[in-house]
Amino acid sequence: SGLIDVVIDATGVPAVGAEIGLRAMENGKHLVMMNVEADVTIGAYLKSEADRLGVVYSLGAGDEPSACMELIEFVSAMGHPIVAAGKGKNNPLNVDATPPDYEEEAARRNMNVRMLVEFVDGSKTMVEMAAIANATGLVPDRAGMHGPAATLPELSKVLVPERDGGVLSRVGVVDYTIGKGVAPGVFVVADMSHPRISERMEDLKMGKGPYFTFHRPYHLTSLEVPLTCARVVLHGKADMVPLAKPVADVCAVAKKDLAPGDRLDAIGEYCYRAWIMTAGEARAARAVPCGLLQGGTVTAPIAKGDLITYANAAPAPGSKIAELRARQDRLVWG
Repeated sequence: SGLIDVVIDATGVPAVGAEIGLRAMENGKHLVMMNVEADVTIGAYLKSEADRLGVVYSLGAGDEPSACMELIEFVSAMGHPIVAAGKGKNNPLNVDATPPDYEEEAARRNMNVRMLVEFVDGSKTMVEMAAIANATGLVPDRAGMHGPAATLPELSKVLVPERDGGVLSRVGVVDYTIGKGVAPGVFVVADMSHPRISERMEDLKMGKGPYFTFHRPYHLTSLEVPLTCARVVLHGKADMVPLAKPVADVCAVAKKDLAPGDRLDAIGEYCYRAWIMTAGEARAARAVPCGLLQGGTVTAPIAKGDLITYANAAPAPGSKIAELRARQDRLVWG
């Protein structure tokens, strides 16, 4: 239709997002991706297709990745190195969460129970931090990240290098906190160690250096998405796009013991939860991207907590999303 300028995918299902996104772009429509699960699976490929087709691909405002991107761009534009960027986890973490335990809460909050479990078991956090990583070059410091219980005032003391009393083995990372005062917001910890800059920041009541925290205390989900649509259509500008070469991948670990022949369900259900790794670590481990698992089959025993790999599982035969991921891997890695 000539009345449609932009299509928004908010399904949260990678395979569906891939189909919707490609069809929209092939028909000359810009694509705003709220389906972060699809972006972390085949975002680089979708961006390359958008460029080829002359349309704009963008992650949408309102989710934590784009909200955090605002802070990253702001701090980077001032010239300060990013030490860590991330979010406060919104729901209490329970890595063993399954739908029956959360049906009542989901009904009370008018939510899809599968999506709620994806939040609770940490999967959504892994997905969102990978989206930030792949748009910026920041990486998880370790598989699964640290996820400390750092409060807002403590972030600039905890998510900093070990040599300065923190937990990080390197700078330039994505991570999250379960400490109070951060969720539902996002944050950036910046290195502002120059004496005059630290002096000015301390005088401005921004804490005590050499590291300082910038915090956006909210993300407004669907209420912000029209802003991205307007920028895309009116100015041809994306809010957030993946790099040509991903630096992180979203894999999965088993939530229970799995046996050969078991059929894998969806993220936010019973079989697995998402697990972030650097792209190099994921490739070395032959980890199956989380977005390819739904409908796949277990081919060898997998113990609870173990990584799901091509040695113990296989995507569904004829999977379109697996085919697109293979195209992306050829595009990126050759």
